[in-house]
Amino acid sequence: MSQISIRFSQKKGFTRALASTQITVSPEDSVSTLPNWRVGRKDTRNRDIRLNDAFFHLEFIVGRGHKPDAAQATQLLYDLCKSNKMKKATRVMEMTIDSGIIPDAASYTFLVNNLCKRGNIGYAMQLVEKMEGNGCPTSTVTYNSLVRGLCKHGNLSKSLQLLDKLMRKGLVPNEFTHSFLLEAAYKERGVDEAMKLLDGIITKGGKPNLVSYNVLLTGMCKEGRTEEAIQFFRDLPSKGFNPNVVSCNIILRSLCCEGRWEEANELLAEMDSEERSPSLVTYNILIGSLASHGRIEHAFQVLDEMMRASFKPSAATYNPIISHLCKEGKVDLVIKCLEQMIHHCCNPNDGTFNAIAVLCEGGRVLQAFSIIQSLGNKQNSSTHDFYKGVISSLCRKGNTYPAFKLLYEMIQSGFVPDPYTYSSLIRGLCVEGMLDEALEIFRLLEENDYRPILGNFNALILGLCKSGRTDLSLGIFEMMIAKGHTPNETTYTIIVEGIAHEEEKELAAQVLKELYLRQVIRRNTVERLVMQYDLKGLPV
Repeated sequence: MSQISIRFSQKKGFTRALASTQITVSPEDSVSTLPNWRVGRKDTRNRDIRLNDAFFHLEFIVGRGHKPDAAQATQLLYDLCKSNKMKKATRVMEMTIDSGIIPDAASYTFLVNNLCKRGNIGYAMQLVEKMEGNGCPTSTVTYNSLVRGLCKHGNLSKSLQLLDKLMRKGLVPNEFTHSFLLEAAYKERGVDEAMKLLDGIITKGGKPNLVSYNVLLTGMCKEGRTEEAIQFFRDLPSKGFNPNVVSCNIILRSLCCEGRWEEANELLAEMDSEERSPSLVTYNILIGSLASHGRIEHAFQVLDEMMRASFKPSAATYNPIISHLCKEGKVDLVIKCLEQMIHHCCNPNDGTFNAIAVLCEGGRVLQAFSIIQSLGNKQNSSTHDFYKGVISSLCRKGNTYPAFKLLYEMIQSGFVPDPYTYSSLIRGLCVEGMLDEALEIFRLLEENDYRPILGNFNALILGLCKSGRTDLSLGIFEMMIAKGHTPNETTYTIIVEGIAHEEEKELAAQVLKELYLRQVIRRNTVERLVMQYDLKGLPV
């Protein structure tokens, strides 16, 4: 029996057990415990099953009118967030409130922060509104998560509106609020506009700290204004701040990128005080810059010096070296570097896989696959899960061509792609603007007797919408229905968001209203979309 059917049968078994179980806790003493999902924490596959079982058990007991153990419910929320199961984590929060428990501020803020980090800003904003409606006070820290999330996803205007709302509630923006806004300002409108924003913050009584000035320093360097950045750096004491190691690292990165090694060494010589002594980031900047300039021997010398200084290297330390060696086709040195990396307990990450994929661009696909295969043999996860993760990682970073090349070799070695893998490839092609190729995938899959599932259609619709081709996504939607697939709420939500992203807000509102009236989209989702995209004329 396959792993999928095993998991399904276990879930069915759990559901049957629940149906036949009579919970005998009296209404007066109705706190119920959840099954322990935290045993065998290293067994990732079975832990996921237990985590889902605990979630379904919580749904069951709350549905029966019993209170869950508050500490267990909170821990379940944390673990679901860490496993990237954000919808279930949000549902745990909702069920906790429904059962009469007021969540503690730490778990509430943790959930908001994680939703924002993963781009689920609408869900986070909706959660804050609900929590405030249930009498749970919102702190500046929680609002900062929302501000940061909006800024990160290029919505400075909405962030400033949120800031006004925060201040009307009597909450005081802190230095982190200011730094998030300044970062968004320089990314969206340039450093000069960010400086005007800072002047405005100071005029209104705001007291930015060194973090805010470091943000502006970063913006200048990103715009290639290195000389101006160096002068700004030197002028920081006159503004009441001594540059710290972060300030130094910002300038160091810019000097190294431009190959100004002598000036970089002079700056390093200045980094002698406690607040300015070199950090792990400092060493990573030096190693990455030396590697990108082809000075591999010097990069290894800095790596040795770094370890002598008691800093532990990470995958991010080695990845630039691996990438450059792959670019030069020095496979033996790549293998040696990876062995050293693993010897120092650095697990390969997305950056490592994308560095190795550089070999594919030089026609060394077999060597790249051999290295990937060797790394897979050293992992705790199954070969299938490891290969699936590699393909997904490459596609996320816009390396879809090497992903296809490596996938071919993986299939030759016995790997069977699953729907998730195909969805990763579809999304990757769309990210790289290869929309025709993404559409072609469906034809090729069907020619090879694979019937795309709803998730594959949703991936393509999402990719087309994100590429500003909602018109094409509607064609896929029609094809999906013609092939016998029933759209789910995710499908409809993607289309509404696609229309809204193209600034057709009136049309988005009309479509959303129609979907709500047809009862194919929940009120909860309507409220979230209305809030996130400022849609008008809806029944909420």
